[in-house]
Amino acid sequence: MIEDIFLSRYDDVAAAWRLLRPRTGLRLREVACVGAPRTLLLAELGDPRLPVVNISAGVHGDEPAGVWALLSLVADGLLDPRYSYRLWPCFNPTGFAAGTRTNAEGTDVNRTFGRGGTSPEAKAILTANRDRVFELAIDLHEDHEADGFYLYETAPSGWRGSYARPITAGMAAAGFPLQNFAPEFELGPPGSEAAQTRGSGAVLVDATREAPFFKGALPLGLVLVRRAVPCALTFETPRSRDPAERVAMHRVAVVEALRQLSGEGNGNHA
Repeated sequence: MIEDIFLSRYDDVAAAWRLLRPRTGLRLREVACVGAPRTLLLAELGDPRLPVVNISAGVHGDEPAGVWALLSLVADGLLDPRYSYRLWPCFNPTGFAAGTRTNAEGTDVNRTFGRGGTSPEAKAILTANRDRVFELAIDLHEDHEADGFYLYETAPSGWRGSYARPITAGMAAAGFPLQNFAPEFELGPPGSEAAQTRGSGAVLVDATREAPFFKGALPLGLVLVRRAVPCALTFETPRSRDPAERVAMHRVAVVEALRQLSGEGNGNHA
């Protein structure tokens, strides 16, 4: 079944989210992309008076597992009800429809969040998120070169986080492989490794030191940490694995991250 839905169109994704409204209380709206004839679907879940967690997927159109994992997390009631959620089901609908990393203009959307947004999608997202603050941000990705799960934990200099180790421990306990990083494994722009600490399945990113290596072409996580959230997590599942396994990896990782946020996990983040 997972293999079948991976062949679905973006319209099928949007329709599936709309079908969830009656039983989940989702609040859905379309956000206009500035200067482009398309919109982005935005879903909000839970009591808006609660602390907010931002979760997004599909910024690269050829990384479908996160898109379907996010939908299934809501459909199966796996998001911790002690938080409210700002959910972006698919940041790059034209890329998703075409099966391409880039959007309709050939732009990598995840390198356009600097300078107030330089792609239609980034402008729409940053405008919609203006003045918003989040307890945690999670972005769901896939890696075509990886053979195991890994994550980026992005935070400012001096932040003492506790997400990476318990999440990777939870993934290993669930039987999922973790990525081991050889020196040649690419994890960012040239020189950015100076701002990273690599462990089994995790890359700890000093956002303050790493941002200059992107020369303004900033990914979402770095911008969110600068403006809206104390820590941003990016989950990467390996495209070499079975589609159902990749979706399951994202589900387990998100649930474990929320456990850490609430203080229930071994990291006792709260």
